[in-house]
Amino acid sequence: MAETINEVKFSDAGMAEIQRYISHYPEGRQKSAILPIMHVAQAEFGGWLSPQVMDKIAEILNIQPIEVYEVATFYTMFNLKPVGKHVLEVCRTGPCCLRGADQMIDMIKEKLNIEEGETTADGMFTLKPVECLASCGTGPMLQVREKFYENIDTEEKLDQFLETMRNTEVETPYHQK
Repeated sequence: MAETINEVKFSDAGMAEIQRYISHYPEGRQKSAILPIMHVAQAEFGGWLSPQVMDKIAEILNIQPIEVYEVATFYTMFNLKPVGKHVLEVCRTGPCCLRGADQMIDMIKEKLNIEEGETTADGMFTLKPVECLASCGTGPMLQVREKFYENIDTEEKLDQFLETMRNTEVETPYHQK
Protein backbone atom coordinates (compact mmCIF):
# COMPACT_ATOMS: atom_id res chain seq x y z
CA MET A 1 0.00 0.00 0.00
CA ALA A 2 1.27 3.48 -0.83
CA GLU A 3 1.94 5.97 1.96
CA THR A 4 -0.03 9.25 2.25
CA ILE A 5 0.04 12.38 4.39
CA ASN A 6 -2.18 15.31 3.56
CA GLU A 7 -2.19 15.04 -0.24
CA VAL A 8 1.24 13.42 -0.51
CA LYS A 9 1.26 9.86 -1.78
CA PHE A 10 4.45 8.02 -2.68
CA SER A 11 4.10 5.36 -5.32
CA ASP A 12 4.60 1.78 -4.22
CA ALA A 13 7.91 1.77 -6.14
CA GLY A 14 8.97 4.99 -4.40
CA MET A 15 8.14 3.58 -0.96
CA ALA A 16 10.03 0.39 -1.78
CA GLU A 17 13.08 2.45 -2.69
CA ILE A 18 12.74 4.50 0.51
CA GLN A 19 12.51 1.34 2.60
CA ARG A 20 15.56 -0.06 0.83
CA TYR A 21 17.57 3.05 1.79
CA ILE A 22 16.34 2.91 5.38
CA SER A 23 17.31 -0.77 5.62
CA HIS A 24 20.97 0.17 5.16
CA TYR A 25 21.08 1.75 8.62
CA PRO A 26 20.74 0.23 12.10
CA GLU A 27 17.71 0.87 14.27
CA GLY A 28 17.76 4.43 15.55
CA ARG A 29 20.01 5.63 12.71
CA GLN A 30 17.46 5.72 9.90
CA LYS A 31 17.85 9.49 9.71
CA SER A 32 21.09 8.80 7.85
CA ALA A 33 18.98 7.88 4.79
CA ILE A 34 17.63 11.43 4.52
CA LEU A 35 19.58 12.51 1.41
CA PRO A 36 18.68 9.59 -0.86
CA ILE A 37 15.08 9.70 0.36
CA MET A 38 14.90 13.39 -0.49
CA HIS A 39 16.18 12.58 -3.98
CA VAL A 40 13.49 9.91 -4.38
CA ALA A 41 10.83 12.37 -3.23
CA GLN A 42 12.03 15.17 -5.48
CA ALA A 43 12.06 12.84 -8.49
CA GLU A 44 8.62 11.53 -7.68
CA PHE A 45 6.91 14.85 -6.99
CA GLY A 46 7.68 16.97 -10.02
CA GLY A 47 11.27 17.92 -9.30
CA TRP A 48 10.72 19.85 -6.09
CA LEU A 49 10.08 19.34 -2.37
CA SER A 50 6.92 20.98 -1.06
CA PRO A 51 6.47 21.47 2.69
CA GLN A 52 3.97 18.58 2.63
CA VAL A 53 6.50 16.27 0.97
CA MET A 54 9.17 17.27 3.50
CA ASP A 55 6.69 16.63 6.33
CA LYS A 56 6.06 13.16 4.92
CA ILE A 57 9.81 12.47 4.79
CA ALA A 58 10.06 13.52 8.44
CA GLU A 59 7.18 11.21 9.34
CA ILE A 60 8.79 8.27 7.52
CA LEU A 61 12.13 8.86 9.28
CA ASN A 62 10.50 9.63 12.63
CA ILE A 63 12.27 12.99 12.89
CA GLN A 64 11.14 16.59 13.23
CA PRO A 65 10.15 18.37 10.00
CA ILE A 66 12.72 21.10 10.71
CA GLU A 67 15.45 18.48 10.28
CA VAL A 68 14.30 17.83 6.72
CA TYR A 69 13.92 21.58 6.02
CA GLU A 70 17.47 22.19 7.23
CA VAL A 71 18.88 19.64 4.80
CA ALA A 72 16.69 20.89 1.94
CA THR A 73 17.83 24.48 2.39
CA PHE A 74 21.51 23.59 2.85
CA TYR A 75 21.98 21.67 -0.40
CA THR A 76 21.47 23.41 -3.75
CA MET A 77 20.38 20.16 -5.41
CA PHE A 78 16.96 20.37 -3.80
CA ASN A 79 14.28 22.63 -5.25
CA LEU A 80 11.88 24.27 -2.83
CA LYS A 81 9.46 25.63 -5.41
CA PRO A 82 7.99 24.19 -8.60
CA VAL A 83 10.43 23.89 -11.50
CA GLY A 84 10.17 23.40 -15.23
CA LYS A 85 10.25 20.13 -17.12
CA HIS A 86 13.98 20.68 -17.67
CA VAL A 87 16.06 22.36 -14.94
CA LEU A 88 19.10 23.90 -16.62
CA GLU A 89 21.80 23.76 -13.96
CA VAL A 90 24.76 25.86 -15.07
CA CYS A 91 28.05 25.69 -13.19
CA ARG A 92 29.09 29.11 -11.91
CA THR A 93 32.51 28.40 -10.43
CA GLY A 94 35.83 29.81 -11.65
CA PRO A 95 36.86 27.33 -14.34
CA CYS A 96 33.45 27.33 -16.04
CA CYS A 97 33.24 31.11 -15.83
CA LEU A 98 36.63 31.34 -17.53
CA ARG A 99 35.22 29.10 -20.28
CA GLY A 100 32.03 31.14 -20.78
CA ALA A 101 29.47 30.14 -18.13
CA ASP A 102 28.40 33.75 -17.54
CA GLN A 103 27.86 34.24 -21.26
CA MET A 104 25.89 30.97 -21.43
CA ILE A 105 23.67 32.09 -18.56
CA ASP A 106 23.10 35.45 -20.30
CA MET A 107 22.21 33.69 -23.58
CA ILE A 108 19.78 31.36 -21.79
CA LYS A 109 18.15 34.30 -20.00
CA GLU A 110 17.74 36.18 -23.28
CA LYS A 111 16.51 33.21 -25.35
CA LEU A 112 14.05 31.96 -22.72
CA ASN A 113 13.07 35.37 -21.34
CA ILE A 114 13.70 34.33 -17.74
CA GLU A 115 16.05 35.29 -14.94
CA GLU A 116 18.06 32.99 -12.69
CA GLY A 117 15.73 30.82 -10.61
CA GLU A 118 12.75 31.47 -12.87
CA THR A 119 10.72 29.09 -15.02
CA THR A 120 9.52 29.78 -18.56
CA ALA A 121 5.83 30.60 -19.01
CA ASP A 122 5.27 27.26 -20.77
CA GLY A 123 6.78 25.37 -17.81
CA MET A 124 9.48 23.86 -20.01
CA PHE A 125 12.70 25.29 -18.50
CA THR A 126 14.04 26.58 -15.17
CA LEU A 127 17.44 28.29 -15.04
CA LYS A 128 19.43 27.38 -11.94
CA PRO A 129 23.07 28.42 -11.46
CA VAL A 130 24.85 25.87 -9.27
CA GLU A 131 28.20 25.21 -7.71
CA CYS A 132 30.90 23.03 -9.27
CA LEU A 133 29.67 20.10 -11.34
CA ALA A 134 33.18 18.57 -11.41
CA SER A 135 33.81 18.76 -15.15
CA CYS A 136 36.09 21.77 -15.20
CA GLY A 137 37.94 20.83 -18.39
CA THR A 138 34.81 20.71 -20.51
CA GLY A 139 33.05 23.87 -19.43
CA PRO A 140 30.94 25.74 -19.58
CA MET A 141 29.15 22.91 -17.85
CA LEU A 142 25.39 22.45 -17.96
CA GLN A 143 23.46 19.64 -16.29
CA VAL A 144 19.87 18.47 -16.78
CA ARG A 145 18.53 15.60 -14.65
CA GLU A 146 22.01 14.48 -13.63
CA LYS A 147 23.21 14.31 -17.24
CA PHE A 148 26.13 16.51 -18.32
CA TYR A 149 26.06 18.68 -21.45
CA GLU A 150 29.52 20.05 -22.16
CA ASN A 151 31.12 22.68 -24.38
CA ILE A 152 27.89 24.53 -25.15
CA ASP A 153 29.89 27.64 -25.83
CA THR A 154 28.18 29.20 -28.87
CA GLU A 155 24.72 30.53 -29.57
CA GLU A 156 24.24 27.88 -32.26
CA LYS A 157 25.10 25.05 -29.85
CA LEU A 158 22.74 26.50 -27.26
CA ASP A 159 19.92 26.79 -29.82
CA GLN A 160 20.44 23.16 -30.83
CA PHE A 161 20.54 22.05 -27.18
CA LEU A 162 17.33 23.91 -26.27
CA GLU A 163 15.51 22.51 -29.30
CA THR A 164 16.61 18.98 -28.37
CA MET A 165 15.38 19.51 -24.80
CA ARG A 166 12.01 20.82 -26.02
CA ASN A 167 11.52 17.56 -27.91
CA THR A 168 12.80 15.27 -25.15
CA GLU A 169 10.39 13.36 -22.96
CA VAL A 170 11.25 13.44 -19.28
CA GLU A 171 12.47 10.02 -18.29
CA THR A 172 11.00 7.97 -15.47
CA PRO A 173 12.38 8.98 -12.06
CA TYR A 174 15.60 7.11 -11.39
CA HIS A 175 14.17 5.05 -8.55
CA GLN A 176 11.47 3.56 -10.75
CA LYS A 177 13.75 2.22 -13.51
